[in-house]
Amino acid sequence: MSVTTAFPRHGGASIIEEVEALSARVGAIRAEIGRVIFGQQEVVDQTLITLLSGGHVLLVGVPGLGKTKLVETLGTVLGLATKRVQFTPDLMPADILGSEVLDEGADGRRSFRFVPGPVFCQLLMADEINRASPRTQSALLQAMQEMRVTVGGVEHPLPRPFHVLATQNPIEQEGTYPLPEAQLDRFLLEIEVSYPDLEAERTMLLATTGVESSPPRQALTAEQLLAAQTLIRRVPVGETVVEAILALVRGGRPDTATDEAVSKHVAWGPGPRAGQALMLTCRARALLDGRLAPSVDDVVALAHPVLRHRMALNFGARADGVMLSDVIDRLVSRLG
Repeated sequence: MSVTTAFPRHGGASIIEEVEALSARVGAIRAEIGRVIFGQQEVVDQTLITLLSGGHVLLVGVPGLGKTKLVETLGTVLGLATKRVQFTPDLMPADILGSEVLDEGADGRRSFRFVPGPVFCQLLMADEINRASPRTQSALLQAMQEMRVTVGGVEHPLPRPFHVLATQNPIEQEGTYPLPEAQLDRFLLEIEVSYPDLEAERTMLLATTGVESSPPRQALTAEQLLAAQTLIRRVPVGETVVEAILALVRGGRPDTATDEAVSKHVAWGPGPRAGQALMLTCRARALLDGRLAPSVDDVVALAHPVLRHRMALNFGARADGVMLSDVIDRLVSRLG
């Protein structure tokens, strides 16, 4: 086999021991989030998968479904310094990154001093990111990819860990600027936030309209999250999972697809980052469930949030009434 299947020791502890310890922490994290977020378990799990994988997430859903509350809760439970930016059409890059100001010293000498913006945090909530202009949206590109920003020709490293959790309203498109493909590709997962089920909504109504509230408590530290992200990358991946990821990603590209329907309906398919995202998130999903290695079922479960923002249909597909979810379902069905 071309991949590692053993469980090596690291710093005196085996991966098995570290996975067991992480599983215990994950249980505590879920319990604390559940004190505030009712239902939406798949959304919570996929967001945790993204953070454990060291990536950024795009939450797509109509207003009032708890996206902002989820980000605030995660900041508290994971022990991360959190800041929020409300994206508006008049927002400028300096409002996010920071800017240089001219200071005059007691001796009369003048010099520039960098004033950090809200991006200098560990968990940045970019609320309604598609309401800002493309110029402002692109200000986050370097931060999301390289974990640093450049202002006035000087590079400034960001705190570690650093994650962007952006929200987007899929219905109201007036006065918005669609995110460019290059920026979408930087998000590890695109998570669709739907309405809660009946029991979750009943519980939410009773819990949030009373006098007393039950705030979440910290269950992890930033250092422990960084250690978990390192552990994820050490988890072995079997050959069958690697082949399933390659088949899924390459099968979604018009030039390498073996499915005639994909070649006919897809304008452009997922790039190599999609495969990298699946490799990381499948490992994280396995550890979230207390398993020591991912399976093809993890690839199937994460296909939609990994691929839906990394593919586009052509005009012919829209004319034929074909949805992107239909194409991804077709690709998943061929994994066997």
